[in-house]
Amino acid sequence: MGAIAQLTTLSEQGHRMPIAPRLRRHLAAALPVLIAVLLTACSTDKYPNSVFTNHTEFNRDVGYLFKILFWLGGFVFVFVEGILLYTIFRYRRRSEDDRPEHVHGNTTLEILWTAIPALILAFIAVPTVRTIFKTQAVASASALQVEVIGHQWWWEFRYPQYGFTTANELYLPIGRTVNFSLKSVDVIHSFSIPRLAGKRDLIANRTNYLWFTPDSVGEQAWNGYCAEFCGASHANMHFRVFTVTPANFESWAAHQKTPAAMFAVATAAPVAAVPPVVVDSAKARQDTTVPGRATLSSKPTAGAGQMGPSTTPMPAAHDMAAMTAASGGVQQAGYTNFPHDKIPGFVVPQTPVPDGLTYNESLKGDAQRGYDLTSKQMAGGCIGCHMINGNPVMMGVVGPNLTHIGSRATIAGGIFPNDTKHLALWIKNARHMKPGVIMPTLGVGQYDPVMKTTLKAGLTDEQIADIVAYLQALK
Repeated sequence: MGAIAQLTTLSEQGHRMPIAPRLRRHLAAALPVLIAVLLTACSTDKYPNSVFTNHTEFNRDVGYLFKILFWLGGFVFVFVEGILLYTIFRYRRRSEDDRPEHVHGNTTLEILWTAIPALILAFIAVPTVRTIFKTQAVASASALQVEVIGHQWWWEFRYPQYGFTTANELYLPIGRTVNFSLKSVDVIHSFSIPRLAGKRDLIANRTNYLWFTPDSVGEQAWNGYCAEFCGASHANMHFRVFTVTPANFESWAAHQKTPAAMFAVATAAPVAAVPPVVVDSAKARQDTTVPGRATLSSKPTAGAGQMGPSTTPMPAAHDMAAMTAASGGVQQAGYTNFPHDKIPGFVVPQTPVPDGLTYNESLKGDAQRGYDLTSKQMAGGCIGCHMINGNPVMMGVVGPNLTHIGSRATIAGGIFPNDTKHLALWIKNARHMKPGVIMPTLGVGQYDPVMKTTLKAGLTDEQIADIVAYLQALK
């Protein structure tokens, strides 16, 4: 038996001996990975949408509260786990004869484990309540007022003090408090700009408020999102925020109030006349209309979550020449938009184009023909949904305001760059580009995923090129 026991011990030792070197090799391989993960987690470049910034008083207050909760929570965890481990090892059963000591209780211990958590909760409650009251307080009277209106799935921004509306791009002056009035025309959304402030919900039939001062930022571009699940394209409901100097903001705001200027655009060679395109947009939207949403109208209306027509005079003539004359025929001097070449990479949308959707990028459109298509020939189409200040027939309030769309950096609720290719594909088949959108499919031969049919009539690539040229001219 002694020989067998010895052989068994040697065998077990032989199996155990390789474990230590193998473990060392695994640890040596895992250590660089662990270090890389830790360094990545500490890099702001890798996580440009982090909320742990100090760009506004809102983020500073919330960040300070988070640190208190983190360190106190960490202390409680270590303290409790330490006592637990001590108890496990100190009072573990050491033999079959051990029996636990029966005690009635310990009054001192019971007082301590009641008093210490109460004291910790007091340290947590006081700064928490103070932060809640501060962030929920009324903004200063001198604050810039911005009305934020959430739609499925895009953002409308109204500047009532300046009298204009824009979509999906928010400009804020550095150093000035901004008070946001948050509304929704359909379901619950949530307004979030991680690097500037936390999220706050937009609820139908109720107005919530959020305010902050971008006082520790330079001229920069930031990402904004909807942070509350709101439907099929919730993940596609983005917007861009630009913090600019007060002077540049005033110049940008002054430009936004002007009619959409039709600047000099190279005229394409004449093409064969095409028949008018009639798009029954009401029928195309019948399966996706949300109850309670504004109905189509060719007349300007003002209701909850909508802005009426601008007070800026509009040219009487329904042609591009009159629109150009309205703005003096040249681009107005001053700051009109954040330079697109200075937008950081993490703010530029990287959404891939869906498979099977193509466009002839060699086509060169004509802005005048595009104006005629959108404003005259496409009855019930563009004019029923969109507004363009300066185009008297474009008075729709269902879709985004397209005034100065040519100067915006993104389209489609901030998920695609505003360039010729993406704008053309969006016009051609928006429902394929972004699931669930109300905008109807317009390209001839395109399959509409909502209507479950292929369009036998619609816009050709040449006509889409003309419309793109018109929209890009709206600087």
